[in-house]
Amino acid sequence: MIEKLFGLKGKTALVTGSSQSLGLVFAKALGAAGARVILNGRDKEKLETAAREVRESGIETYTARFDITKKDQVVDAIEKIDKDIGTIDILVNNAGIQRRTKLEDFPEKDWDDLMKTNLKGAFLVTQQVGKRMIKNKAGKIINIGSMQCELGRQNITPYSATKGGIQMFTRGTAVEWAKYNIQVNGIAPGYFITKMTKPLADDKEFSSWLCARTPANRWGLPEELIGALILLASDASSFINGQMIFVDGGILSSM
Repeated sequence: MIEKLFGLKGKTALVTGSSQSLGLVFAKALGAAGARVILNGRDKEKLETAAREVRESGIETYTARFDITKKDQVVDAIEKIDKDIGTIDILVNNAGIQRRTKLEDFPEKDWDDLMKTNLKGAFLVTQQVGKRMIKNKAGKIINIGSMQCELGRQNITPYSATKGGIQMFTRGTAVEWAKYNIQVNGIAPGYFITKMTKPLADDKEFSSWLCARTPANRWGLPEELIGALILLASDASSFINGQMIFVDGGILSSM
């Protein structure tokens, strides 16, 4: 019963931005739960290196190299996946970037890059995958948000705007597509040690401030996101829709 509820055997999962960091952790976890996984990225060498690493765990693994911000590439890639690999049952919109600058000095190009990658990319991939999920009357979409869906912080206002957008994109898509048996939810990580956050983790002053403000009194580990991921990717979440699960060590509850 429990294995059937949380298992992903026979499912195919696409994780965007999965050649490194959290995306790679997500791909490995989905594979360990029984899914065959499709890794995505723009750098061919990094993508192939990541794929070899996942395959070493005995997971059926494929790669799809495309830029999520370019519609023609997204359309072609999803069509190719559909033809060569099969239906995508689980989509994890993980790809994202960060830029840190005071709002009054924030470059317009950085704003555009954030909106394009963090929001437009999720929209383009969701739209193409979603069309097929609608036809199949089934699907799981998991959008990776952030604690900044709900909280502001110095020097990352545009990033926060994109993640707030992801939260509402999640809710809106869930409302539109629930009638097709598609569940659209999100995971909002707090502060986890990744390549993107390493400069902050290495900053003793910031780390001390963060741990003091976090009820768990520490940074999160990427593996601690796996439970929420498997829940939202599996049949266990068949009646959970439009939700953003905050995995933050209690920060949001304590502010």
